[in-house]
Amino acid sequence: MDIRFATPEDVPGILELLRQVGRVHHNGRPDIFRADAQKYGPSQVLSMLDKAETPIFVAVEDGNVLGYCFCQMKTYYRDSVICDHTTCYIDDLCVHENCRGKHIGKTLYEAVCRYAKSRDCTSITLNVWSCNPSAMAFYEKLGLKPQKVGMEQLL
Repeated sequence: MDIRFATPEDVPGILELLRQVGRVHHNGRPDIFRADAQKYGPSQVLSMLDKAETPIFVAVEDGNVLGYCFCQMKTYYRDSVICDHTTCYIDDLCVHENCRGKHIGKTLYEAVCRYAKSRDCTSITLNVWSCNPSAMAFYEKLGLKPQKVGMEQLL
């Protein structure tokens, strides 16, 4: 398995994984997430490729995309509240549903950590939906801890 930056050839595999993520979110919160929706379309994914501020990492084996990690580099500078720093925000991380449990997600995360350190990031941040307990457990196992909690009251 190879972990590398995504290329245009990876887009079909990435789109399939985006659909899988969409299903997980819809199943967990159908009141929020549309059925058969995905976060990004082909043109959006293509527009993020080769940009330092939106790196996309893929785990590939035999030409198949087994997982991806969309990142966003976020810099806070002279903010009125937040101290100056750069964080690597994990926008989305997914491993193909048939490949889970093989440490692909962990390997992707470790590659992102190395990249973030090389870009002088002080942290890696992400959001995870509470309706996805397996993702929450995965991130906690990697050593991530809650930074803030979003709360709601359904009306």
